[in-house]
Amino acid sequence: MIGTELPLFPLSVVLFPGTVQLLHIFEPRYRQMVRDCLDEDSRFGLSVLRPDKSKTATPVESDVGCRAVIKSHHPLPDGRCNILTVGEERFVIQEIVDRDRPYDVGLVDYFHDDPIADAAIQQVTQDVRAAFSKIVDADGTGTGRAMAEELPTDPVALSFHVAAALHLDLEVKEELLRLTSTPMRLERLRAMLISLNAETDRRAQTQRLAKRNGRAEPPPTTTSAE
Repeated sequence: MIGTELPLFPLSVVLFPGTVQLLHIFEPRYRQMVRDCLDEDSRFGLSVLRPDKSKTATPVESDVGCRAVIKSHHPLPDGRCNILTVGEERFVIQEIVDRDRPYDVGLVDYFHDDPIADAAIQQVTQDVRAAFSKIVDADGTGTGRAMAEELPTDPVALSFHVAAALHLDLEVKEELLRLTSTPMRLERLRAMLISLNAETDRRAQTQRLAKRNGRAEPPPTTTSAE
């Protein structure tokens, strides 16, 4: 079966391409995995461990994940370590192969988004940037516009960065990771952002009413010219 071998680290975290993930490595088998990666290729697969699976479960065929490259490694005195990783390509596991290592090694197929037409995606890309900016600005610090300007301009990269930044259920993030349609992923994100912004607006309105003890705002004063 054609595929690429990749060390696997099952975790209840979804890593998206181009995004950063800090990991604390404490289990002996994954300490060994990190050492092997640093000696060989510095890459492993972060596969999604769903809540319905045991923490010790072996990844299975069709499990999805993202290849991670180790950018920095900070060992601790007791053998644990912290590593900073960046997501690269997404993969689907074909099977687990026997390589006489304490951790799983998978035979994986990498996949990418389908080609897109720029004209068909321009509006939804702009909408996602604007809605994400509003979400960030809800904290009142005025950082939303600056953060939106720092977002990737490429629609694929934008969709991954926004998906990583939002606090979403693991299953939702996994679904977004699996999608190979950039427009569909952005459409999903736009709908989520609109809903989140609407909820933020409702909370803000409730807080304003609470400060006035529920009293409505007085009507604006008008003057008439003679």
